[in-house]
Amino acid sequence: MASVSVKELLEAGVHYGHQTSRWNPKMRPYIFGDRNGIYLINLEKTAALLVRALDEIKNTVSRGGQILFVGTKRQAQDTIREEAARCDMHFVNNRWLGGTLTNFKTIKQSIDKLRNLEKLLGDPETRSRLPKKEIVGLEKELAKLNKSLSGIKNMRGLPALIFLIDPSKERIAVEEGNALNIPVVALTDTDGDPDDIDYLIPGNDDALKSIKLISQLIADACIGGLEVRSKALGTASIGDPINREVVDDERVPSLAEAQADQTEARV
Repeated sequence: MASVSVKELLEAGVHYGHQTSRWNPKMRPYIFGDRNGIYLINLEKTAALLVRALDEIKNTVSRGGQILFVGTKRQAQDTIREEAARCDMHFVNNRWLGGTLTNFKTIKQSIDKLRNLEKLLGDPETRSRLPKKEIVGLEKELAKLNKSLSGIKNMRGLPALIFLIDPSKERIAVEEGNALNIPVVALTDTDGDPDDIDYLIPGNDDALKSIKLISQLIADACIGGLEVRSKALGTASIGDPINREVVDDERVPSLAEAQADQTEARV
């Protein structure tokens, strides 16, 4: 079982909620009180619920499941990217594209275009045959695709669980997870709606220190799950990719394919 210290939650400011004028009554059970017009979250309840979420994440990863980290608000973007990368999981930190999960087949087509462009532009021989103007166009298209899809370009299927910061901000991600029966773990402030969250973590979802601490603990749980899986399989090690798509065809796309990608890829 995971261990979480109330002291470290306190030091990270996880207990600070929103102003008392901005709250969701459904979060009342997790509120300790208020001070100077700010709600204070009950960290003992937060710690208990966080341990529950961490154990579920570790177990999910140990069984080979993928975790999708989601945090598109400004103060969460860097942390979500860094912690997802640290535990070799997937992430969305720019803009959630509608249908990312519920229409993954179509999203996968855009991911395939991204990967093809990376191969093409990474091949010196192919680049040498392309007009400079065309290279510029392909690089712009690649940058556009990367902005939206770089964090999920190695995701070969639906995640087993979603971890996100602020379910109010990531409402569409929550809805898609619910529609597909994918469990959702969410750091949720006093103005959030806990109803559609499977593993609620009551806490400050605006402050950087709070977001960092919770995200680090989630990533640590993923790493713990990878270690369990590694021992069970007797092969993989931490740092080796998990659930990554095996690319059987490493050929460089043709110029015609690249031109088609440039014309058709719209994300």
